[in-house]
Amino acid sequence: MSEAEIAQVVRLLTVAIIPVLFGIALHEAAHGWAAARLGDRTAELLGRVSPNPLRHIDPVGTVLVPLLLAFTTGTPFGWAKPVPVNARNLRDPKRHMILVAAAGPLANVLMAIGWALVFAFAYYAGSGWGGLRQFLLSMGNFGIQFNALLAVFNLLPIPPLDGGRVLRGLVPESLGQALDRVEPWGLILVMILLVVGVLGKVVWPVAGWLADFIFSLTGA
Repeated sequence: MSEAEIAQVVRLLTVAIIPVLFGIALHEAAHGWAAARLGDRTAELLGRVSPNPLRHIDPVGTVLVPLLLAFTTGTPFGWAKPVPVNARNLRDPKRHMILVAAAGPLANVLMAIGWALVFAFAYYAGSGWGGLRQFLLSMGNFGIQFNALLAVFNLLPIPPLDGGRVLRGLVPESLGQALDRVEPWGLILVMILLVVGVLGKVVWPVAGWLADFIFSLTGA
């Protein structure tokens, strides 16, 4: 990479680090929070129902992979440590696992709306804020798009993604058991679909629509 390209990546990382860390950390914390409300305090007792990103960082998924992607593709992406959920502790295991799984993507949608408020504040603040205004605009923009992407990606109906767990709770038990057999291979399937470009054709348009809709709420 040239010096100009490296400088561009560094600027992107500066803008992206807060939205990325909180996007993936609060996604996981939301799962734990929902589980605790529905009867399973496993994550809560382990201190995982917390907005502190340090409690959710995975050295590979939260640090190494995003940095490698940033310097190779220019797009930082990653994941946090999964929050442990013991479905047997839930008051209604099958139905409540749907709510626990959906809590993560919902948290990302709410964070996208929060970043839209940051974007709108900076947009209407005027030029008097100088470089800080542009920084907040860039961070708000990234926060909206990243969280929209994370929400849509995780709602794909492929176990062990959140969408797969939602689907598991909605289908008859016989089909659910078939999904259980797919789950150990789910991430490999996701990576294959990602490499061949299938996921991009599905996820990007939907995430783009969601981000545009949230942007429209700002009136900016």
